[in-house]
Amino acid sequence: MTEPSLITLSNESGVAITLTDLGARIVRWLAPDRNGRLANIVLGFDSAHAYRNDTAYLGCTVGRFANRIGNSRFVLDGVEYRLTSNEGRHHLHGGLEGFDKRVWRYVQNQSGVVFRLDSPDGDQGYPGHLRASAAYSLDNDNRLVITYQAETDMPTIVNFTNHAYFNLSGDHSRTVLDHTLRLNASRYTPVNDELIPTGEIASVQGTHLDFRSARLIGDRFGDGFDHNFVLDGANAARLEHSESGRVLEIETTQPAIQFYSGNFLNGSPFDRHTGLCLETQAYPDSPNNPNFPSTTLRPGEQYRHRCVVKCSAN
Repeated sequence: MTEPSLITLSNESGVAITLTDLGARIVRWLAPDRNGRLANIVLGFDSAHAYRNDTAYLGCTVGRFANRIGNSRFVLDGVEYRLTSNEGRHHLHGGLEGFDKRVWRYVQNQSGVVFRLDSPDGDQGYPGHLRASAAYSLDNDNRLVITYQAETDMPTIVNFTNHAYFNLSGDHSRTVLDHTLRLNASRYTPVNDELIPTGEIASVQGTHLDFRSARLIGDRFGDGFDHNFVLDGANAARLEHSESGRVLEIETTQPAIQFYSGNFLNGSPFDRHTGLCLETQAYPDSPNNPNFPSTTLRPGEQYRHRCVVKCSAN
């Protein structure tokens, strides 16, 4: 079996981000602290080959549909489609053989790298032949720009995201409970006990999910976080680690962001809560909730999702 390729993007500040074509994913992100010391701020394996057995979606491009689709089914234009089930009776992150399991074609250029993937009609139950791309570029302001695009030859649904787990301390044996988070979100989508949205859009006011002002994650942790927040603007999130001085800022064209605190990490090799995800996305289970923004993509249209992640230090 061919070893997956590794591609590294770097800039004048010493930031270096390593990617692999297996899952079009982020493998390593070296970023300086306030004293200029470099450390890896994302969870990942030493070998790209190890991602073949990854069940935590470490750093990958998630597709065709990020997050959950209830009962692994949806109706589009009066036709019911049945998807592969990989979380009990539900469909998670593209199914049994999602985009994280695929080897993408890629072209590297001066500005970064573009990964491409063809997903045939019927792939994991989805309709339409989908042509997808994930472009990564790193600038000298320490901004990683991720641009997803897709086109289809039949009506289908699309929702891509990146599933990097961040730990700004650079020490992956430590939890992220000492990180401070601000989310530009006054609402969220409540879920049932199987983490499927109820269809309600509720206010964060008065709940432990109110991160409109910067909060220490450990102060309102409870059982952990795995929630979809409805964004109030493009400036989605700010994550800070006071000890190292590292700050992560996220902008997106998407309507929502999933804050996931690594609740299901199982110690192989990363323990629970040693990394957190901030996944820019459409709402989970959108096809089954007509009051949610549409995720339908039709022939002649282009899906486009831009996310900018900047890591700095103060």
